[in-house]
Amino acid sequence: MKQQKNNFQKLIKLPPYYSTNYGSAYLGDSSELIKIIPENSINLIITSPPFALTRKKEYGNESAEKYIEWFLPFAYEFKRIITENGSFVLDLGGAYLPGNPIRSIYQYELLVRLCKEVGFYLAQEFYHYNPSRLPTPAEWVTIRRIRVKDSVNVVWWLSKTPLPKADNRKVLKPYSQSMKQLLKKGYKAKLRPSGHDISDKFQKDNKGAIPPNLLEIANTESNSAYMRRCKQAGIKPHPARFPRGFAEFFIKFLTDEGDTVLDPFAGSNTTGFVAETLQRHWMSFEINENYLRGSQYRFED
Repeated sequence: MKQQKNNFQKLIKLPPYYSTNYGSAYLGDSSELIKIIPENSINLIITSPPFALTRKKEYGNESAEKYIEWFLPFAYEFKRIITENGSFVLDLGGAYLPGNPIRSIYQYELLVRLCKEVGFYLAQEFYHYNPSRLPTPAEWVTIRRIRVKDSVNVVWWLSKTPLPKADNRKVLKPYSQSMKQLLKKGYKAKLRPSGHDISDKFQKDNKGAIPPNLLEIANTESNSAYMRRCKQAGIKPHPARFPRGFAEFFIKFLTDEGDTVLDPFAGSNTTGFVAETLQRHWMSFEINENYLRGSQYRFED
């Protein structure tokens, strides 16, 4: 396992900013770093790049009008380096058009071009629901009260082939109380009013329920070890941190132990940290040294 990590370091020919047992984080522009990675070598790319927003953020983001042309060169490289059965998971937030209570459709325009031009397949769409998100944009939500708060990011699960590696048995959810009772007491197999034929196979205990494509994961990290250690060191933490549960779901679902995961817009490097805990090799790229320096605190323990 360590040999694979060392081989990647040799190929990149750049000393990592820091390394762990399973991975390495690199400081630099991912549009340049990614060109050095050999083709068909990454099992999973999972990332939340800077979103297309109306107002500029400190971590750097393109406007919705420019976003697609900015992102497509990355996408071609992603397709080149992903293994034949690998996956690319892209988490994107939405944006309102400047000065208007109407939404940009840049995420959907990007999806079409990723599939039609770059050649990805859309394996499945997911929706990342963050119940703790603040009610924004304030002008339309809390002042004029003509919109509800935006709490969902779209997530595109893309692949090079129609059959990427995946196993939903790795991400089963605990059964509901009603399902537990049903398994305990049993039920009569019959045709439901909806037309569904409920056979006796539904009485089998599969050790959990298959999760939906709506992922409810709160992004509440205000008192995490990462935040506390950044504060102690006088380092400003990344303002748009990736929730750990999100990375954990897709890494478990789409990879096996020993596979390699890449986050080309690492930020606070949640992806690398989760991959480390799940014994996957990982690589992370980040252009901002302060964010990368702070991300090391995730691995201190």
